[in-house]
Amino acid sequence: MRHLINILDFTTEELLELVDVANDIIADPKKYSEVCHGKKLATLFFEPSTRTRLSFEAAMYELGGNVIGFSAAQNSSAAKGESVADTAKTISCYADIIAMRHPKEGAPLVAANAASIPVINAGDGGHNHPTQTLADLLTIYREKGRFDHLTVGLCGDLKFGRTVHSLISALSRYEGLNFVLISPEELKLPSYVKKDALKEKGIPYTQTTDLEGAMPELDILYMTRVQRERFFNEEDYLRLKDSYILTPDKLKNAKPDLSILHPLPRVNEISVAIDDDPRACYFKQVLNGKYMRMALIMKLLKEAGTL
Repeated sequence: MRHLINILDFTTEELLELVDVANDIIADPKKYSEVCHGKKLATLFFEPSTRTRLSFEAAMYELGGNVIGFSAAQNSSAAKGESVADTAKTISCYADIIAMRHPKEGAPLVAANAASIPVINAGDGGHNHPTQTLADLLTIYREKGRFDHLTVGLCGDLKFGRTVHSLISALSRYEGLNFVLISPEELKLPSYVKKDALKEKGIPYTQTTDLEGAMPELDILYMTRVQRERFFNEEDYLRLKDSYILTPDKLKNAKPDLSILHPLPRVNEISVAIDDDPRACYFKQVLNGKYMRMALIMKLLKEAGTL
């Protein structure tokens, strides 16, 4: 059984295949409108979500399938103490594929080991978020036409930012990448991510606290919010939450073809004054996420032999 728990579960060739399918869906959505007729996606969301959960649901509906599931742990038997493994075994009796978000790192892997249907990691704590990375990759490809020879700035919460961890892992397999890691000292990229994705592959990177100083060299700027839910100390969150706020003035030395990405939700780290800037791509990411999740659902169901 094939699952998507970590973005590295897919080869670069498979990622490009998903991009190609997503682009074909964009070009001819009617062609795919009944592909998943009679199939059910279970969305098991133990943690709050807007874009990820609703885009999975929209993806399945637009493929002609149906959706079951829950949007909060308290609405499931987890509130009674049921294990993730037992939940996965139960849902395998009802659905054809699972998308799971969980606050604990590794929970989707536990589910995948127990389930008899494909499991998609829709975000596990501060660890991984591979389907957001799929949305990021399609956005980058549609904006830049490539994944190689790019300077990528990642700004904000690099310590707990699972979207950052997944994106670095994905892009680290392409040639000519250079990463600029922009964060407060307290929210620097974890050493294991630097070791596994960057140092061992000899990929150049720099660490800085200066967003404006890094701006002129960037092809892509990936902004993130400082995540209140990952902090144990409210004082630390309040001290760090406004570390970086992107405003039009801070873009004055940026490249004219810079692509500004953000996994959303946005709090105040990107001024709304940037929304109409042609370089702002974060709402394109939202739509691209739906198309990539459509492509992913089809791929996993086909490999499971149920489509």
